[in-house]
Amino acid sequence: MTKNFDGVFCPSITITKDDGSIDYEMWGRHLDHLADAGIDGILIFGSIGEFYAFPLDVKEQVTDFAIKRVAGRAKVLIGVGSTNPDEVREFCGYASKAGADAVVAVSPYYFGPTNAGAERYFDLVCEASSVPVILYNFPPRTGTDLSPELVADLVSKHSNIVGIKDTVDTISHTRKMIAAVRKVNPEFSVFSGFDEYYTPNRIAGGNGVICGLTNVEPELFVKMNKAYHAQDYDTMLECAQHINKLMAVYDVADLFVSAIKGGVKAKGLPISTDIREPAIQLTQQQYEAIEELLN
Repeated sequence: MTKNFDGVFCPSITITKDDGSIDYEMWGRHLDHLADAGIDGILIFGSIGEFYAFPLDVKEQVTDFAIKRVAGRAKVLIGVGSTNPDEVREFCGYASKAGADAVVAVSPYYFGPTNAGAERYFDLVCEASSVPVILYNFPPRTGTDLSPELVADLVSKHSNIVGIKDTVDTISHTRKMIAAVRKVNPEFSVFSGFDEYYTPNRIAGGNGVICGLTNVEPELFVKMNKAYHAQDYDTMLECAQHINKLMAVYDVADLFVSAIKGGVKAKGLPISTDIREPAIQLTQQQYEAIEELLN
């Protein structure tokens, strides 16, 4: 089971109204913007999409909405992460039937499984999904690391595991991941989860990024990706330097999800910046700071 997963992917914010219900009008406009800008893929219910905060029935409704709205203009990935294995199993099946291009499975969190526990969990995901599976490694949030050796073992066991989002703040981890998994599957996709790692990811032989600022400046990331493929390294470096400056947006808010929502609003989409409670919401002063950074 192979598909080409490469380039710049956007983990979309989940846009809600002030009352917490899904704002399908604004979210639809946001998905249109991402797709029209040339983003290669859109992840629904990643970390920035607050996957942990929505019930399964809402996630299933959103899955149908997003796949229909994007309509093949970009790949649609569905985050199926949960600590409830029955919910994971059901959502994997639903996303597969709905037409998702892949499911993205973060490690089970809170207890932080051993390698044996992680293997058992991802066995469940792979058995439940009839579409490709992309692993999601985010140790600061899950409590454990998916090591290159563990991922290589999982890939050798499951042909439908085709990639990983490696959200580890050191390129050496991602480099070792690439070296380990490519021995098992030369076409395996390895993405970095940090925006500023696009260039080192490519140098290490990786496939790009799945990162939050693509919500705010999708055109910039698409321009950088195109420049890489055209071997226009001056333009690529110019884009990377711009992204490096924009990373300051993440530090403005109490939680990075708020910062990204503030960035999307500052770029012209009149959305609510509220995130799911418990949370410290974005203040007007913080929003103005984000506006200044983007300008």
